[in-house]
Amino acid sequence: MQRGKWAMMGPRPWLALAVVAVIVSAAGAPSHVAAGQPAMPPTSATSAQAAALVALARDAMAQNDLKAVIVRVTIDGQEVVTAALGESMTGVPTTTDMHFRNGAVAISYVATLLLRLVDQQVVGLDDTLSNWLPELPDADRVTLRMLANMTAGYPDYVPNEQFTQDNYLDPFRQWTPQELIDLGLSTPRVFAPGANWDYSHTNYVILGQALERITGRPLAALLREYVLDPLGLNNTESFSTAAIPEPVLHAFSSERRAALGIPRGTRFYEESTYWNPSWTLPQGAIQTTNIYDMTATAVAVGEGTLLSPASHAAQLDPGLLGFGAPLEGCANCRTLNTVYNYGLGVVLSGAWVLQNPAFGGYSAAEAYLPAKKIAIAVATTFGEQSFDEQGDYKHLGAATELFAAIAAHLAPEDAPFTARP
Repeated sequence: MQRGKWAMMGPRPWLALAVVAVIVSAAGAPSHVAAGQPAMPPTSATSAQAAALVALARDAMAQNDLKAVIVRVTIDGQEVVTAALGESMTGVPTTTDMHFRNGAVAISYVATLLLRLVDQQVVGLDDTLSNWLPELPDADRVTLRMLANMTAGYPDYVPNEQFTQDNYLDPFRQWTPQELIDLGLSTPRVFAPGANWDYSHTNYVILGQALERITGRPLAALLREYVLDPLGLNNTESFSTAAIPEPVLHAFSSERRAALGIPRGTRFYEESTYWNPSWTLPQGAIQTTNIYDMTATAVAVGEGTLLSPASHAAQLDPGLLGFGAPLEGCANCRTLNTVYNYGLGVVLSGAWVLQNPAFGGYSAAEAYLPAKKIAIAVATTFGEQSFDEQGDYKHLGAATELFAAIAAHLAPEDAPFTARP
């Protein structure tokens, strides 16, 4: 059975029925705006632009059978549109202040935390793990930079067959970081540290543990002090459980069909909102957010708001372009290209800086075009017809596709690449 992937070619697991409500905040004050997020006064130009972007969102919903879409776009800090379409649950309209899981968006926060410690001269990017986690294989060769840019060589636990089986049979299981690392290390390593590129959740679980040992503090507290609070991301929170603050954007999925032995032709579509996300990232970086914080994140990461110029350049360094190659026994090894390149905790696609999680019934994307200061954030859930007879997603990257359509409309000369490897 196909595992969910973090949309635009960044692999990962899991993931929704009707379109009802539309709330747009460019032609006037929105019906559902988060506290402290006032809409900018509209103009005829912004109203027309907002209508065009909402039309793109409606098209995406119809084409991909999405249950809900939330979208927000700003240009140079000015709101172009904030809109919510569809239903969170049957009869419950989607609103722009709803919370959802942010998945890989938190990877950029972990990398930013690392770079802030570098700026404070607490650590160096090329310091090795042997300083803090000497028990790990190749700890004297793996650097913090390798963990952050996915070249460390520690296999990803997500494609592990045992993990797949256990996680689908019990989606409410609480995984520990050590269990996840052990699963990753139980898979044979197929390349030496720094010799290839592999999208590996194991790298970031290990990086989270390293940051805790470096500082002697929990990762959640570090992220709050070094990243979330300085950026004013008050709607982004770390949880050790499957909790999501109200109001909640609910999610639904059919992806456990094969694991549960549900035959074809038998209807199967279940709520996945409260599946336990403990497997997704290091403990302390498993978060929920809303569309306002997603947009603010796109701007802050794209501009390097919290970082020195040197660290910002390191985070967006395109130096891995052309690096890596597919390898037998490595599900996610690839050659990085202009469609999908990787910096330190960020995806680099053409001129855009982004993250695009998709798991457990949710799909999202946040992206920034530095040259034009365009920020785009999208969150979606999936309707029943989003899944095929096997329970696989038909359009797992729906949020990324909508981001790309919006980006092409706003900046056609910098339209994101749409090719797939």
